[in-house]
Amino acid sequence: MSFPRTRMRRFRRTETLRAMVRETRLAREDLILPLFVVEGSGVREPVSSMPGVHRFSVDTLVTEAKGVRDLGIPAVLLFGVPAAKDARGSGADAPDGAVQRAVEALRAGVPELCVMTDVCLCEYTDHGHCGVLDGERVANDPSVARLAAAALSHARAGADVVAPSDMMDGRIGAVRTVLDDHGFEDVAILSYAAKFASAYYGPFREAAESTPAFGDRRAYQMDPPNRREALREMRLDLEEGADALMVKPALPYLDVLADARRVFEVPLAAYHVSGEYAMIHAAAERGWIDGPRAMEEALVAIRRAGADWIVTYAAADVARRLPA
Repeated sequence: MSFPRTRMRRFRRTETLRAMVRETRLAREDLILPLFVVEGSGVREPVSSMPGVHRFSVDTLVTEAKGVRDLGIPAVLLFGVPAAKDARGSGADAPDGAVQRAVEALRAGVPELCVMTDVCLCEYTDHGHCGVLDGERVANDPSVARLAAAALSHARAGADVVAPSDMMDGRIGAVRTVLDDHGFEDVAILSYAAKFASAYYGPFREAAESTPAFGDRRAYQMDPPNRREALREMRLDLEEGADALMVKPALPYLDVLADARRVFEVPLAAYHVSGEYAMIHAAAERGWIDGPRAMEEALVAIRRAGADWIVTYAAADVARRLPA
């Protein structure tokens, strides 16, 4: 009987051996935790469709952020949920808005933390779309002007990174110009460059109260079957001044992420979105999968595909289990 000379199992025999040949490692420094900010005080409100996720008022957000820092997670990504909304999303650039006040509070209370802010209008408009309307059509150029104003307000509050997520054409160039013109040339732009019109955003829309009042976002977010177009979007955003790029969602678009890693040398982020997170929790609650293992496996897959940063609601839970 002949036996193989090469046995791939030899380095799988113990955890020590497996760790010694491990090709992809997940670390706390790879993680970014999204946080939802609401008006009021003393608020720590659970999001029913995302177990373990809450909406915070500014005071409780600072307490949460200190715990994030202590876990070794380097950054948070803030989303605002205003008390009042209107057609033009006036709250997006309000100096006393929830996100603006949260940024100021985090700068004062947790100065070591990198503060990123989502720049979009969907949470602030009464119609739930990512821009201002012309009839029932989202008008690109007026929306870009509003987004640039929102980004500037975040920079004035002290944001380290602004992250436009709207998918309007030309918004990266407009944001870069307005930041530079007002002396915020050191504020970085993380562009949601390849954001697809996905079915995986449902739980987020509950948390951010941003479900469109009519229609959907397929007229401005990317069509899921398109792969080459994603690279074109990314290239255009880099030309306009983006410092880092995002693929969203993560797991259904690992091919796009891997393509981007081969082509671009800038930092790459991937957003492990609310639906991806909620599905793992739902299956785990039914006893169908090992939730913590499945969550970590999903994040490792995103890292393996090429992400430098992973935006995930699981950041804190996963960080607690990672080796020091």
